Amino acid sequence: MLKIALMFPGQGSQTVGQGKDLYEKYPKAKEIIDLAGAELKTIIFEGHQETLTLTKYAQPAIFTLSMAAFEVFKELYDFKNVELVAAGHSLGEYSALCAAGFFDFKDGLSMVKARGEFMQKASEVHHGTMAAIIGLDSSVVEDVCRQASIDGVCETVNFNAPGQIVIAGVTMAINKAVELASAAGATKTVVLNVSGPFHSSLMSSASDNMAKELEKYNFNTPKFSVCTNCDASLTTDASMVKEKLVKQIKSSVKWDESVKTIISLGFDSFIEIGPGRVLSGLLKRIDKSKKALNIGNCTSLEKTLEELNK
Repeated sequence: MLKIALMFPGQGSQTVGQGKDLYEKYPKAKEIIDLAGAELKTIIFEGHQETLTLTKYAQPAIFTLSMAAFEVFKELYDFKNVELVAAGHSLGEYSALCAAGFFDFKDGLSMVKARGEFMQKASEVHHGTMAAIIGLDSSVVEDVCRQASIDGVCETVNFNAPGQIVIAGVTMAINKAVELASAAGATKTVVLNVSGPFHSSLMSSASDNMAKELEKYNFNTPKFSVCTNCDASLTTDASMVKEKLVKQIKSSVKWDESVKTIISLGFDSFIEIGPGRVLSGLLKRIDKSKKALNIGNCTSLEKTLEELNK
């Protein structure tokens, strides 16, 4: 039996115009994107990059494009005799949960819109940013954050791959940490194109608001497992998912560990579904022996289907 792991991207993968070819060619993609509403569709296809980067638009846009691509893939590929598992990076966890059947697209979009608004509001109260630190061990990055914390909150928040850790906090502290990381031998530091200090303790108000929001929804028993960000463990337990989604907003994304968990269960085919190829790049850093396909446009969809049908 073929074992396929589906990966769904998070915020930062958004680019104006993405998904338009899928929208124009496949009725299923058109149906999903139209359901997201005329305003969001216009921002995705014809808006300004600065607008699309705003958390309240970026999150529902990426969720919508990911689910549109997944629905087309599901329609065109025969999943008989295929074992599936899914994982999503940060926001992408909602796409993974939706793909698995914990909730439908309409409810997922409502949750994601609320999440984006709550995180945007928290970011406006607690101004901050995020930065990727490349080439240092986690213990060194954590020490750098401790030193930089003299200027405010500075925390390790995304463990993406060996030697690639993202930090978040107030801007002054993050800038200080970037300097310290460079001095400690980091091969590269990149301040990220995001509008807030996501997954840090500065997101506590967003997490609290999300807990109240999620009480409105009923979650279903899924068709397959999802490996969750906050603990890198597989779950099919609908009752536990809400708690994990609340925790996820203000705690670290254990992506490196999540991918290793999936690999340890014998999954060797990875497909990144949605905008960009960030997660495919991380997979190469985590395990070079694993190959990632992707579905983000018509060309990559056709190539992935060709590979799977060999």
